[in-house]
Amino acid sequence: MTNYIGAIDQGTTSTRFSVFNQSGKIVAAAQKEQQQIYPQPGWVEHDPEEIWQATQDVIAEALQQGEIRATDLAAIGITNQRETTVLWNRNTGKPVANALVWQDTRVDDYVAEFAREGGVDRFRAKTGLPLSTYFSGLKIRWLLDHVKGVREQAEAGEVIFGNVDSFLVWHLTGGTDAGLHITDVTNASRTQLMNLNTLSWDKELLDTFGISEAMLPRICSSAEVYGIVKCGAASGVAIAGILGDQQAALVGQTCFNPGQAKNTYGTGCFLLMNTGERAIQSTCGLLTTVAYRLGTKPPHYALEGSIAITGALVQWIRDNLGLIKSSPQVETLARTVEDNGGVYFVPAFSGLYAPYWKHNARGVIAGLTRYVNKAHLARAVLEATAFQTREVVEAMEKDSGIALDVLRVDGGMVDNFLLMQFQADILNRPVVKPLIKETTSLGAAYAAGLAVGIYKSTDELCAKWAVEKTWNPSCAEQKRDEMYKMWKKAVTRSFDWIE
Repeated sequence: MTNYIGAIDQGTTSTRFSVFNQSGKIVAAAQKEQQQIYPQPGWVEHDPEEIWQATQDVIAEALQQGEIRATDLAAIGITNQRETTVLWNRNTGKPVANALVWQDTRVDDYVAEFAREGGVDRFRAKTGLPLSTYFSGLKIRWLLDHVKGVREQAEAGEVIFGNVDSFLVWHLTGGTDAGLHITDVTNASRTQLMNLNTLSWDKELLDTFGISEAMLPRICSSAEVYGIVKCGAASGVAIAGILGDQQAALVGQTCFNPGQAKNTYGTGCFLLMNTGERAIQSTCGLLTTVAYRLGTKPPHYALEGSIAITGALVQWIRDNLGLIKSSPQVETLARTVEDNGGVYFVPAFSGLYAPYWKHNARGVIAGLTRYVNKAHLARAVLEATAFQTREVVEAMEKDSGIALDVLRVDGGMVDNFLLMQFQADILNRPVVKPLIKETTSLGAAYAAGLAVGIYKSTDELCAKWAVEKTWNPSCAEQKRDEMYKMWKKAVTRSFDWIE
């Protein structure tokens, strides 16, 4: 048996394919960015056919680059942007519309409509989730209501739904020729249609949202052999792992014990804490979600704090304001000043996620004076990520009753050492970066590796986890408290901006 494992990481901004050896090191990788489509304010779309083509391209490119044959791969795992909603025709394979991305807020009116009876926490007991524009269920409803003829086709079983994992697995395993229509428990738990306790689609929720079960994928575990790739460069390889991207990072960071937590710094920030086999209902604005289910073992649950805009804020000051030419320059610019100059940037571009869940909030920059320059703004952009993370950590500790002793971090922004030091300062605890930064892809590879026996247990994976760098707090308590107080004040200025 070969020791290579492939991982498809289909994210918000790009598609990546990585090949790992048994030690968890990347031996080949290829990546392709994708177009972000903004038809009107608050709407965010992707072209599913572009994603499918990119997936085929990066698999072929990585295997060629590493001189690796499909027969060298023991299995492939898939990790994906969650909540992003695709509807396609099972007879043609064609999407009925662009994918509605997790950031898309067009279902605002539905949130208000369903919240009139029972409030935003109406379905929290069953799903662990508040009513929000974030999740897939209302996005499905919008497409059924607004794309002509689709509701009738869905009820007839011709149009089917999936998050990106389902869409890719269906195509990889045959597409119109008996492609598998499946998802895993982590992705299903982000639709607001799955019952957290039974791990199955909930009839009452489907009836309430007006969604036919005929269009939904079969729910599987996160680590099992689902089927075989039937097309492209990876033909003949087993697909054996599926995890939503944040759950994949939790697995990649080997947070298998209750109380262990990781924060992924990407387009948004996502902090997950493993709560073991118990689903803890949040009273502090967090989400309760499935962390993973490995084969036939009981599922593990997690508390999650989702922050919509972190890395995307750096992209925004680059693309929309032109303050920097490339994302890494934000650190260089921010280092030219000692502090934020009194400026606080609350990036509620599509509302506030955890712990507030205020969909009618909008972004604000507070504390501007004539003294402030673009470097102060750059620093405020980075600090916004750390402040939001602290808010989520505090909520998580309150819900779980567990004090975090250290925060494991991953994602693109961990290369920004100014941000990581400020994160340690504002949290007042160590921040730890693992040796292998690509934890999301690694988690998908680990799940697939466990399914096909490359790895014998999660203990074996824990033994592989190693630290590359630790940032220890070095900020005076008075200064930390004052900055956090001003941040909290700025956040309140973003509330209820949309009537």
